[in-house]
Amino acid sequence: MSKEYLIRRQVFSLLNTNFYIYDEDEKLIGYSRQKAFKLKEDIRIFTDESMQDERMSIQARSIIDFSAAYDVYESKKNKKLGALKRKGWASMLRDSWILMDENDEEIGKIQEDSMLMATLRRFLSALIPQSFHLLDENENQIATFRQNFNPFVFKLTVTVEDDCPHSPLLVLAAGILLSAIEGRQR
Repeated sequence: MSKEYLIRRQVFSLLNTNFYIYDEDEKLIGYSRQKAFKLKEDIRIFTDESMQDERMSIQARSIIDFSAAYDVYESKKNKKLGALKRKGWASMLRDSWILMDENDEEIGKIQEDSMLMATLRRFLSALIPQSFHLLDENENQIATFRQNFNPFVFKLTVTVEDDCPHSPLLVLAAGILLSAIEGRQR
C-alpha cells in the first residue's frame, strides 16, 4: 500500500510563499515560508506554522544556477539525506531531475510525464497540470508527483510506493522543489 501526501502552495503572495505538507489523514506534517527574491535557495521545513521545530532543510549549492543542485538535510540529526540536481538543458522541453544519495551518487531520476504534454504546457497552456515520476536506477516507478488543477491554490499530490527505498523526507523535499522551482516557471 502506498502513502500519499499533499503539498499546498499559496499562489497569490508578494513577499513570501507558504507551503503546507499534509499526510493522508490530512494532518499538517510540514510548513515552510519561502522568502521571495532570494538569490540562493535555502528552504526550511518545520513541523507547523509556529516554525519552532525544524524538520528538514533544502539548500542550493550555488547562486542562481540553471543546473542547480540542492542538498537535503534532516535537521534534528544534521544528517544529509541526499541531493537533487536539475538537468539544465534537458529540462528546457521536459523537466528532469537527478536524485542522489548522501554521497552524491545517482540513485534515481524525476521526469515530467511525457515530452508531448511538456511541450503543450510550455507553448500552449500552463493550465495543463504537471505530473512527474520518480524512477529508481532500474527505471521502476517508486513515487509520483501530480499537480491538481486549481487556479487559486497550487496542490501537488505525492504518492510514495511501498517499495521506495528512500526516506519519505527526501521524496517530500523533491515535491517541495518541484512546487517551488518548477512552479515558478508557470
